Amino acid sequence: MEKLKLYGFNNLTKSLSFNIYDICYAKTPREQKDYIAYINKQYNSERLTNILTTLTNMIGAKVLNISCQDYEPQGASVTILIAEGSMIPVGGETQLAHLDKSHVTVHTYPEYHPETCLATFRVDIDVATCGEITPLSTLDYLIGSFDSDIITMDYRVRGFTRDLSGKKLFMDHKMTSIQDYIAAETLQRYDAVDINVYSANLFHTNMMIKEIDLQNYLFKTDVYELPPSTRLAIMNSLRSEMIEIFSGRNIY
Repeated sequence: MEKLKLYGFNNLTKSLSFNIYDICYAKTPREQKDYIAYINKQYNSERLTNILTTLTNMIGAKVLNISCQDYEPQGASVTILIAEGSMIPVGGETQLAHLDKSHVTVHTYPEYHPETCLATFRVDIDVATCGEITPLSTLDYLIGSFDSDIITMDYRVRGFTRDLSGKKLFMDHKMTSIQDYIAAETLQRYDAVDINVYSANLFHTNMMIKEIDLQNYLFKTDVYELPPSTRLAIMNSLRSEMIEIFSGRNIY
């Protein structure tokens, strides 16, 4: 793609908020606690840091600083300060006010429902970039890095830059839908809906998994150990939980 010729620096800010939900059926309080412990081990700050540094490399940015933290009793956070291209500090100090500084953050929120035996693991990833870096190309990688039952995404471009004649540019790339940046084989697995405000350069997409393989949602339980009526009840609970998260409101 041919780059736009600008008058000065491209100061457009592009923000991608990526939220995923992984749902599991854990029948007993013990299983629920074991599930939380499993999530804390599987998605600790070290693994999350590896995911975000890979994401940073994919968008062609340079890591300047990494801050990570695991929490007790659950959850983790990682923040990475990035820049477009190489940034060599002058005088031994880097100022956060530099215009081409950007950041990537991730936070995890494992929790469980006290009555339905459903445990939910939520991951929030936020990528804010300046200049020509666009984080949308990383969506397939992010979806594949987690067990994603429901995905909500927000993308917004703020500010403006100018072309050589001085005309304001409020967008430096064509944009119709977030779904355009997700592989077709990935989209086939999900129901997806868009809410876009083109006049504000604001794009929103919700995705929910279509097919539920019950075994994938049972924690330390074999599906064939359950009677058909129990399987049906669990399936209904899982689908109800997903629909409410997908729609963003209490329905059932």
